[in-house]
Amino acid sequence: MAANPFLASETRDEEDAALAASAARGDREALEALIRRYQAWIYNLAVRMILNPQDAQELTQEALLRIITRIAQFEGRSSFRTWAYRIVTNCFLDAKRGQLEGFITSFDDYGRDLDAIPMAALTLTADQEPDRALIVEEAKLGCMLGMLLCLSREQRIVYTLGDIFEAPSKIAAEILGLSAVNFRQKLTRARRDLISFMQDKCGLINQANPCRCDRKAAGFRQAGWLEPDRLKFAGRHLQRIKGKVAAESAPLDDFVEEAYARLFRDHPMQEPLAEGGTQAILSDLLDSPEYKRIFDLP
Repeated sequence: MAANPFLASETRDEEDAALAASAARGDREALEALIRRYQAWIYNLAVRMILNPQDAQELTQEALLRIITRIAQFEGRSSFRTWAYRIVTNCFLDAKRGQLEGFITSFDDYGRDLDAIPMAALTLTADQEPDRALIVEEAKLGCMLGMLLCLSREQRIVYTLGDIFEAPSKIAAEILGLSAVNFRQKLTRARRDLISFMQDKCGLINQANPCRCDRKAAGFRQAGWLEPDRLKFAGRHLQRIKGKVAAESAPLDDFVEEAYARLFRDHPMQEPLAEGGTQAILSDLLDSPEYKRIFDLP
């Protein structure tokens, strides 16, 4: 996974600018290097925007294509990072609503849906049992990503940039075309809404809440939200998860805002879908008619 672009140094910005200038002249290797730096983070922003990995991959391709087709317009007045993510966030804000966005519409509705999921022991096959911790983690990740869908699209981007990806408020504000003060105000409101819901519903945050990931996983599977043999979010991070579970299951009544954000930030970074993965997205983009048309390639 490429380094966090939101915490990049000035040297990284200079490298990006040089690569962008070469890419604008038709240098495919420079363009490929530049896209590789950003595509995984763009995909992970897309996952947090619309939850469904397949839809997120398509949205990522659309955003990357917009960057590629406009790269000659980059004039270096801001960092490439800011310029590119402004295109990405506008693409995400303008995108057609995903299926899950129509299903998860508010914290109140989501809370009622969670309450309706029965608490039960998770029964697994012999083949699945060794991955029990991963499967429970999948339930937790999916549920928490569902919480993000309760935020408006703008709030989701603000919260993801500010608290999950740890973008400094000045950079995040530039990306979204806001003042730093306005960005911090919007981030505060998004935190407040999310924290209020988690404090009232989530057993990870408040032990007085009955909801437990391992007891909800069976209901998630029955509702079709969890497929033990096709994990979407947990990946193959079993050893890492074993250490996390012990720490995160301790009493968390006194968690502050940073701890709420850390729960989301600790989600494993997602790789684009398995068929070809990252390389497939890049190859499709660089072989697309739009790319060849822009650079007058045969």
